Amino acid sequence: MQSPTKKGLSIIIPTFNEEESLSELHRQIDATTEQHGVECELIFVDDGSTDGSWDAVREMTKQDSRVRGLRFRRNFGKAAALTAGMRAANGELVMMMDADLQDDPAEIPDFMAKINEGFDVVNGWKVRRLDPWHKVYPSKVFNGLIGLITGLKLHDHNCGLKMFTRDVADELSLYGEMHRFIPVLAHARGFRVTELPVNHRPREHGHSKYGVRRFLRGFLDLLTIKFLTGFGQRPQHMLGAFGLLFFGLGMLGLLYLSLLWMLMNVFGVMDPSPIGTRPFLAYAMAATLLGFQAISLGLLAELIVANTVREADTYSIAERLELKGEKTE
Repeated sequence: MQSPTKKGLSIIIPTFNEEESLSELHRQIDATTEQHGVECELIFVDDGSTDGSWDAVREMTKQDSRVRGLRFRRNFGKAAALTAGMRAANGELVMMMDADLQDDPAEIPDFMAKINEGFDVVNGWKVRRLDPWHKVYPSKVFNGLIGLITGLKLHDHNCGLKMFTRDVADELSLYGEMHRFIPVLAHARGFRVTELPVNHRPREHGHSKYGVRRFLRGFLDLLTIKFLTGFGQRPQHMLGAFGLLFFGLGMLGLLYLSLLWMLMNVFGVMDPSPIGTRPFLAYAMAATLLGFQAISLGLLAELIVANTVREADTYSIAERLELKGEKTE
């Protein structure tokens, strides 16, 4: 296999109102790639900037033939910017990098060396994170939750510095804010994922685009990721199990109340009292209906999956062997 250090590298840089940092970022990337002989292209994706970011990108394309630019009509989000960049990328390796200069381009050779060890995804780990405490500590809790729920334990899932192979880029489908779960999505498809400590630098220009609401949305996205990676091709296994549990509990409750009614009103074993006035009856009926609805939703989800899922979504091929025994990409 050809060494990744000889493959083309595509660096995707989502940009939203980062006019002041773009030229310096370009200079630093150029210095690192020239020093280490890395063949690369830079794809700046302007995600609806309202400052002079697009003018800065346009100027860089005039000065450097390796620079390419994509401009969105409005702000569509980082996941959309990364998806557009991946679809436009020509390199065999793809790297994500934020435009705010907090990611250090000097890390590029180390990421490529890690890929050369046989990994498919290398995730950055900001060991010494230069962010306010109200971002650092919730992030630690969130990273712990991701590891607990998905089984992929990384220190910094949301690090903006990531590198992965072309196979990973071709198979991933990002939307919403799924970009922070790229390692999880790749791991679920059988790709090898690792992390690498990186230098996190203080922000020199502008301000952070993320607020407190990001963590609530992140938790909801985490639940979505767990469903997609665990039950995306078999939704009935989750919804049906949930439905059977509540349907069974509801039916047991109704059976208990039926036996109780017979003992009181038919055999006279106990003093008769109206079953309909007991709160337990409402709980049993609610559990039965909830279980039936969950099973029905599972069946509908199975029908949707059966008619919409792509064959390529059901597996991931690592290698191919032709009849002559030659491995092909």
